[in-house]
Amino acid sequence: MRIARQLAAIILSMVAVAPAAPAAQPVFPDKPIRLIIGSAPGSGPDIIARLLADHLYPVWNQRVVVDSRPGLAGAISAELTLRSNPDGYTWMMLTSQLFVATAVYPDLKFDLDKDFASMALIGIVPYVLLVNPNVPAKSVEELIAVAKRAPGKLRYGSAGAGGGEHITTVLFERMTGISMLHVPYKGIAQALLDTISGEVQLAFPVYPAARPHIDSGRLRPLGVTGPKRAPGLPDVPAIAEVVPGYSTFGWYAIVAAKGTPEFILAKGGDEVLKAVRTPAFVEKLKTLGVEIMPGGAKELDAFRATERKRLTDLVKASGISIK
Repeated sequence: MRIARQLAAIILSMVAVAPAAPAAQPVFPDKPIRLIIGSAPGSGPDIIARLLADHLYPVWNQRVVVDSRPGLAGAISAELTLRSNPDGYTWMMLTSQLFVATAVYPDLKFDLDKDFASMALIGIVPYVLLVNPNVPAKSVEELIAVAKRAPGKLRYGSAGAGGGEHITTVLFERMTGISMLHVPYKGIAQALLDTISGEVQLAFPVYPAARPHIDSGRLRPLGVTGPKRAPGLPDVPAIAEVVPGYSTFGWYAIVAAKGTPEFILAKGGDEVLKAVRTPAFVEKLKTLGVEIMPGGAKELDAFRATERKRLTDLVKASGISIK
């Protein structure tokens, strides 16, 4: 009897110290996901976000709702993301313009380097120098000459002060010794419409936003901002061919607020990367001039660190200051 009691005690003690079975992870997603972008409809981030949303719907049978919140070069979208519940159902498209904004605008209510968890890197894209066909310039050299003959007379549109298009144009001015008048808009789509109408003479949108107007012939492309010519525009030179050392680009990535469950960050990031590697999706991105650079959280963390330095240095070189 004593032996039986001893055995029972041993068994009970083993049960007491045995690790509990891991709790099953909840199903994700079981409701729509909100993807916040810091640009207006018709912008590059908007176009890429909607392509991604269309791809993810049949995979998860849940909508990805693209929520456009332009303003302060994307800073409004970042603040809105951080105010949302970090439950994995609010994502943000992180782009280069937010890094520019944090180097330009003082007293922002977030820390871009610490407050957002990386999910997936999608790719990079050049800006395109577009002019109204009535501008008497069919090359970068001719545009520089026109601007030098009439300082401050050419007007250029952007999606707002401190945004990617703005700093791209200011850098172009500084490196060529020209001066133009900046006309900020609430979104690049409206800036391009006014470039077509002649209210402004030129703009530097990213390739996805530029392509429809190039194809229609409503705007003339003079150059791309990457270090080499862009696929799909082989006859359009890189501005660096005329202005040595001139180079900049935009990019697209997906992040969420810190505190988002790790398994959701991983699952969401993995599915975005699967989309980016899907042949049909890749072909769509290529037609939009996006150079695919798929990367997970670690790769995006490293990319963000590199871009922080590049874009901070670019802001300093441009001389932009907004107070």
